[in-house]
Amino acid sequence: MDIRPLTSDYAVSPQIEPADILAIREAGFTTIICNRPDIEVPPALQSDALRRAAEAEGLVFKDLPVTHQSLTPEIIADQRRILDASSGPVLAYCASGTRSSIVWSLGQAGDLTTDEIIEATARAGYDLAGLRPQLDHLAKG
Repeated sequence: MDIRPLTSDYAVSPQIEPADILAIREAGFTTIICNRPDIEVPPALQSDALRRAAEAEGLVFKDLPVTHQSLTPEIIADQRRILDASSGPVLAYCASGTRSSIVWSLGQAGDLTTDEIIEATARAGYDLAGLRPQLDHLAKG
C-alpha cells in the first residue's frame, strides 16, 4: 500500500485491497473514497468488496468513480463534500492516485492558490502542473 498525503486531512493511493483496510484505519483514516470504476478491476477489488471490508472496520466508504468522461463539476463537488463532511482524514484511491489527486486539486481551486495545489500534489509524486490554466480559471470563478 502506497499512501501519499496531499494535506493532513487528505491522502491518495493506488488501488487498495481488502487486506489493507485495517492498516488504513490504524493510520487514522475515517473515510475512504473509491475513485476507480469497477470495470477496471476484478470482483475482489470492486467497490462492494472494499465497502464491506471498510465498514467492518468502522470506516465510511464512498464510491465516486472517475474517468475522463465522468470528471464533471458535480463529481468534483461531491468529492469536496465528502472530504468536508468526514469526521477525520480521508484516503481516496484509484489506479495510481492520479485521478484522486486531480479531483482534489480541482475541488481546492479558489481555496488554495494554484501554486499550493501543484506543490502539494508534486510532493506526493504527481506532476499536475498541466492543470495550472484550469486551476487558475476555477479560482477566478
